Amino acid sequence: MLAEFMSINIFGFFLIFSRIGTALMLMPGFSAVYVTVPIRLALALAVSFVVAPVIMPIMPIVPATVVDIILMVMAEVFVGVFIGTIARIALGALQVAGTLTAMLSSLANAMIQDPIAEQQSSVVSSFLTFIGVTLLFVTDMHHLMVIAVIESYSLFLPAASLSFGDFAMLVARNVADSFALGLQLASPFVVVGMAYYVGLGVLGRLMPALPLFFFMMPIQITIQFLVMSMSLSVIMMVFLKHFQESFLMFLVP
Repeated sequence: MLAEFMSINIFGFFLIFSRIGTALMLMPGFSAVYVTVPIRLALALAVSFVVAPVIMPIMPIVPATVVDIILMVMAEVFVGVFIGTIARIALGALQVAGTLTAMLSSLANAMIQDPIAEQQSSVVSSFLTFIGVTLLFVTDMHHLMVIAVIESYSLFLPAASLSFGDFAMLVARNVADSFALGLQLASPFVVVGMAYYVGLGVLGRLMPALPLFFFMMPIQITIQFLVMSMSLSVIMMVFLKHFQESFLMFLVP
């Protein structure tokens, strides 16, 4: 009896860790390169251990075959990847907004290594994503991400069949919404940039001998920096609202 009890609980804990650990490995902030792997592993184990008593009653029994065990673990990992990907897609709105802003402010060639996106990004994109992740933790939005993973057990029961078509549709919809939000966040820079380029074209026709590239680029960068200073707080507020709404579907009322 004791051996059976221990085996069932260990198997259930491993399933819990498979979903929670995978989600935390992909979520913004938790998955950053400056967070070492032992710290991520310790955090995932700690969260799994804390929520195990609550989730353990709905855990299935140990399957009879190894194939069934592998399929069950893969399903839990898939759900964790799905939840973590939703968080990454929501953060991608700032990446899109930063890239558009950099293109319109002649800063697209200023590339640095972005520790959040884990790739080469423009300075503006890195700046926006860094502030966005910082605000997620300052406003306790990281608690929402962890709660969404825990509440996902009410939507995706362990050992239950998964609708991969619905998963793909939801991911595609979130990608489209994130890209649209990125364009909306960069709309002040788009409007100012279009006005700037129209004025630059008129000035070029009126004064063909004027070296517009060297004369107007400092002005363009200065104007976009002023727009950034005036709209940054609104951009972050809209982003936080969008990020919160992305996880509301996992929360059970």
